[in-house]
Amino acid sequence: MMPPWPGWTKLLVELAALILDAVLGWPVRLHARIGHPVGAFARIITGCERRLNRPHLTAIRRRIGGIVTLLLLLATAIAAGWGVEFFIRHLLGSWAWAGIALAAWPALAQRSLYDHVLPVVQALEAGNLFAARRAVSQIVGRDTATLDEAGVARAAIESLAESFCDGVVAPLFWLLIGGLPGIWAYKAVNTADSLIGHREEPFAAFGWAAARFDDLLNLIPARLSGFLICVAGLGGWRILWRDHGRHASPNAGWPEAAMAGALGIRLAGPIAYEGHYHAKPWIGGEGGEATPAVARAALALYVLACALLWLATALIVGVSR
Repeated sequence: MMPPWPGWTKLLVELAALILDAVLGWPVRLHARIGHPVGAFARIITGCERRLNRPHLTAIRRRIGGIVTLLLLLATAIAAGWGVEFFIRHLLGSWAWAGIALAAWPALAQRSLYDHVLPVVQALEAGNLFAARRAVSQIVGRDTATLDEAGVARAAIESLAESFCDGVVAPLFWLLIGGLPGIWAYKAVNTADSLIGHREEPFAAFGWAAARFDDLLNLIPARLSGFLICVAGLGGWRILWRDHGRHASPNAGWPEAAMAGALGIRLAGPIAYEGHYHAKPWIGGEGGEATPAVARAALALYVLACALLWLATALIVGVSR
């Protein structure tokens, strides 16, 4: 069993990983050559789904298959993370923090999230609704072909808020708690939730375990995300407390309600998925409509929230020494 990291080493690992991600993201050339590590998780999920989620199986057997898939993912991620961390510690000695940060870097998505939302904002500011719809379709699952300007802006802002938790706060939280095994176990579960954690068929039973475990892992990070967004926006607390429960997810409502309150707008509301209308409730219902200027403000708020996360990480790890 590996000894725990001292507090200052955790600080170096987390800040170095954050800096690498903020500066580099996940470079396009690197992605073209080797893909992304979560691709390995996706292949495991896809392979299991083909075998364990066949239409003729009963719902109970498909749910068991989903549990087996989740356990296989966790075993793979934890074993790989432990092995890599063990190897780095013994190979690099006092410089192991740099190797651990390098291995954790791909699990963060600060830069990637910003780079995906920015084209949506720029297209809206240019008045090019077609380009804005096309750009936002790359980051959301809802139907985008008929969204108006406010609908596109809302979709981008909601994705920014929710992914602040999934792509930044939660991975960093589990890196702090469990090192490389922790951060990559989280990414494995979050990938599974994205691919199969849906209430609709054919994943209602098979994806149940992944969705529920993802809810558990995001329980604390989601609330931290909402807190950071409100602090960064100097407000939004009333909407955060009142409306976080209006989201179908027990976690996603926290950063979305915080973003709606901090920006003074309404988010969520009725949307369509694959042609099916969903009458979702509004978050921040009395707020104004999302505009290109508000979408730009959301990006600035996101950057400030990330900066606060850096500061909070330094303080938490410093206190834990």
